[in-house]
Amino acid sequence: QVQLTESGGGSVRPGGSLRLACVVSGSTSTNVCMAWVRQAPGEEREGVATTYTDGSKTYYAASVDGRFTISWENADNTVYLQMNFLRPEDTGMYYCARAPRCPYGVLSTFDIYGQGTQVTVSA
Repeated sequence: QVQLTESGGGSVRPGGSLRLACVVSGSTSTNVCMAWVRQAPGEEREGVATTYTDGSKTYYAASVDGRFTISWENADNTVYLQMNFLRPEDTGMYYCARAPRCPYGVLSTFDIYGQGTQVTVSA
């Protein structure tokens, strides 16, 4: 059974940085799609970034492109999200997610989610 465990959330001021991590356990699949999805209070879940575990076909939501970087590390079965120049509108619960494929990038459907980690950006 695949499990996704996130960490790294917290509270930062606008302009600050955070690095989220998601450890994947129980998976024997190769070259799957890993993603970060966020949900602000009262809003729908929004795909933020996706990547395949072979490092190909990385996609970002327009709102984070150029500020966030998603990466996969084979050595520790972990997907990271480096978030720089954070803005108050980046506040929300950030979830790690997985799908066999993500043909629509951040608009794809994901079948496994982690528990989430809270990110708060405020002055």
